[in-house]
Amino acid sequence: MFVFLSKLLDLLLAPLSWGLLLVTVGLLLRRRRARLAVGLQVLGLLALYVFSTEPVANGLQRWVEAGAVSTYRPDGVYDAVIVLGGMVDADATERSGLPEYTLAVERLLRGFEVVREGRARQLLISGGTLDTRPGALVEAEILAKQLRLWGIPSERIVTEGRSRNTRENALESERIIREKGWTKLLLVTSAAHMPRALGTFQVLGLKPDTLVVDTRAHEWHPRGAWWQPRASNLSAGTDAMRELFGRWVYRLRGWA
Repeated sequence: MFVFLSKLLDLLLAPLSWGLLLVTVGLLLRRRRARLAVGLQVLGLLALYVFSTEPVANGLQRWVEAGAVSTYRPDGVYDAVIVLGGMVDADATERSGLPEYTLAVERLLRGFEVVREGRARQLLISGGTLDTRPGALVEAEILAKQLRLWGIPSERIVTEGRSRNTRENALESERIIREKGWTKLLLVTSAAHMPRALGTFQVLGLKPDTLVVDTRAHEWHPRGAWWQPRASNLSAGTDAMRELFGRWVYRLRGWA
């Protein structure tokens, strides 16, 4: 139920949803409350414009990435590097028959490098699927196959394909970690995701080092067409707001 509600809240947290809702309500009220209708439509369009600009999107991204810190120690050897899922485009993968990735694929690339360079003995991939259809693609299995193609031996890869969110990533990984007796751990995930992800592991009594990847915020200054609305900015800002809300929910529930 929580997973379903979280996806519903994702929709409600999107500025695109706000804008469309305000414009739609304005259209419905245009005959009875003309001035209110115009005001709602203008507010809806303004919300869409503001959140589609680079300064706002980058500002939100910087905010959500501010707490991400790498504590990775390249001079030692970890029992395992834990790579959290969220980087496979399942629909595109199903259509093409080949692994198709999102912008977060750097999680896999950095995890692969750590193992290849001998800085971790094993690699744990944590990531399942929200698809309830029989035979649905499981992210951990797709990523494990990719690692094997890159030359990582099967015995060094451990998969966890049951988790559907960050909380379950930690719970399922913790079970495997206890079974394996691992103590020196390295957690790899995106900069925006790291504070919440690390918090979920710490609540369970685990204290992994961290390797922050997929940093998207940048130093910003007025340039070119910064004022022009772009769909990519709207998407980036929406992702940042969802992550901020997710942190609040996890703290409220005692999960992080």
